[in-house]
Amino acid sequence: MKRIIWLGSSYDELLEFSKQAKQVAGYNLDRVQRGLEPADWKPMASIGKGVKEIRIHVENEYRVIYAAQFADGIYILHAFIKKTQKTSQKDLELAKKRFKEIAQYKSEV
Repeated sequence: MKRIIWLGSSYDELLEFSKQAKQVAGYNLDRVQRGLEPADWKPMASIGKGVKEIRIHVENEYRVIYAAQFADGIYILHAFIKKTQKTSQKDLELAKKRFKEIAQYKSEV
């Protein structure tokens, strides 16, 4: 089972989710740890190759963006409450920045 690696403030961001949304996020992250796909997800190629978004639809819309293609773990790039139809540029840029940092680190190791 792969470990989860929280980047930046992603863990604190997830803690701001409602109780039910946290449960759904936990269930889906457990699936990813076991090598399965989340129940509802979409690829986020605009952020980076292999990056995916878990979509949670309870009370509000919640998202967890992660990268699971690395051998050492599942990197949680960003978690947020989606407030508009389209994901905000700020949320996309933050996830992209964190992914670039991982990719750069991996290429240096």
